[in-house]
Amino acid sequence: MATLSDVASMAGVSISAVSRVLSGAADARVSDATRQRIHDAARELRYQPNYAARALKLSRTEVVALVVPDLTNAIVSELMHGVEDEGYERGYMVLLARAESELEQYALPRLIGEGRIDGALVQAADAMLPDELREQIDSGLPVVYVNSNHPDDSGFVDLEDELGVAVATRHLINLGHERLAFVGGLASSVTGRRRVAGFRSEMASAGLTVDDALVTDLGYELEAGRVAVRQLLAQRTRPTGIVVANINAGFGVLLELRSQGIEVPRDVSVVALHDAWTADSTWPPLTTVKMPRYELGRAAMAALYERIHGGTVPRIVVTDPPPRLIVRESTAALER
Repeated sequence: MATLSDVASMAGVSISAVSRVLSGAADARVSDATRQRIHDAARELRYQPNYAARALKLSRTEVVALVVPDLTNAIVSELMHGVEDEGYERGYMVLLARAESELEQYALPRLIGEGRIDGALVQAADAMLPDELREQIDSGLPVVYVNSNHPDDSGFVDLEDELGVAVATRHLINLGHERLAFVGGLASSVTGRRRVAGFRSEMASAGLTVDDALVTDLGYELEAGRVAVRQLLAQRTRPTGIVVANINAGFGVLLELRSQGIEVPRDVSVVALHDAWTADSTWPPLTTVKMPRYELGRAAMAALYERIHGGTVPRIVVTDPPPRLIVRESTAALER
């Protein structure tokens, strides 16, 4: 295996010059030609840095963890790509950790305890309350929460959940729908509370009354969407439009409506928050509101980097690009 000494010998420079150039040090005062010669020599010799030794020297691993509740979630990939792209530009590797119902089951405690990561981005499960999160992640490790529940004193990067749901609600109102249902997240979820607030606010702005019997808070999973539909159909007067707080629950809504013999959008229109390639594969294709999850990932990684290196505690809401309505075949004008 090639060493710094081997690279220095081939490039005709000192070992310290090679070390500074290959580590990207700001004080590497060498000419462009010398810098290129060093990189060419390292590439030819297939030099690989000793990251373990570097981590000991800098007290950093240049690795962070991204913890998400479920890797099968259709909208995780955009977030992950944003985190990875920003991490790459900042010289950080990203480990992906899958969470189940409790943080004890995360890979995160082990990564923290063994000193393998410099920080973590955590999209907490909806059922995890702030006090539980604080108990589980109490190591002094820099943590940034990503659009999810978080302790009040922690750093976070959020989306405009209220606005996204308002866009979805306004779409159905503009199509002539007035009796709307809302299929929401858990009441314990900060995103769930924001999204139902966006629905109620937009309904009020349009001068429409919300029927609380048509508002559910069962969660974002596919099965939660199916159960919500069964509850809605049990009401005396059914909705003509359904706003769903998450695309995964939206898939469940479509499945259950179909199984109940209700045609979308002839009998009821459906629109969901978040977008994914799978929205084109449902029947009918699902109208969605695309949220900036790639930009969320980049902003979260940048915030974590600043927290690791500068100690800043971020309080960020990603507003650019704004929520964008993507109209497909699951919504249509109300036939009177």
